[in-house]
Amino acid sequence: MQLRVVTYNIHKGFSPLNRRVTVHEVRDQLRSLNADLVFLQEVQGEHAVHAQRHEDWPAQAQHEYLAGDHWQCRYGCNAVYPHGHHGNAILSRFNITATQSRDISQHRLEQRGILHCEMHLHADAPTVHALCVHFGLTHRWRRQQLTQLIDHVAAHVPPDAPLIIAGDFNDWRNQLNHQLEQSLGMHEVFTRATGTSARSFPSILPIISLDRIFVRGFEIEQTSVHHGGAWSRLSDHAALCTDLRLSRQP
Repeated sequence: MQLRVVTYNIHKGFSPLNRRVTVHEVRDQLRSLNADLVFLQEVQGEHAVHAQRHEDWPAQAQHEYLAGDHWQCRYGCNAVYPHGHHGNAILSRFNITATQSRDISQHRLEQRGILHCEMHLHADAPTVHALCVHFGLTHRWRRQQLTQLIDHVAAHVPPDAPLIIAGDFNDWRNQLNHQLEQSLGMHEVFTRATGTSARSFPSILPIISLDRIFVRGFEIEQTSVHHGGAWSRLSDHAALCTDLRLSRQP
């Protein structure tokens, strides 16, 4: 059983310098990747001011607009403010059977969360657990959020279940990979395939590694980073993609 996984911080559907709405182009580019499972961060669930100011602002919440008829979608609200809210989202071609969202904020001015979905790839496959995360900007907060993530998985995911954790870890110093891999028996797909984490920021010419895809119970077939060209005009992050094969059978 193969699946293509993408993680992407969409910058609330705006271009890197917030000059124009890009969510329509984001939808087209995501569909061009033909992904089965998409992990999104900084998804705008609602923003009343943007909706009034921009004629091309979607009538739907961004996760619903991006999903369309191609994917099921689930949304986890991280940050709430007077005009709206934003958070994480998971888009899936497979049936999502359970969803939960966990607040891992370390400061009221930087609200972060984990979105956890369970799904079946096919009738005879084990339940796959998918967690979309967005960590904080300081190392101390990221360490505390990593502990919360590990505790959440220990409490809610069977130790032999196939597991994918992806998102924006803001870990430019590569200080979290080892602990997450050792604690949960996972592999970061780009480190496994190429020897180093993927450079994903800024999208015009990535030099910093902020985004990750960790897996357990899957074989890694290939990896790719989508940046430059049209991608550089959509968000300040590059999109990461990997093709996986389910390796553990029930």
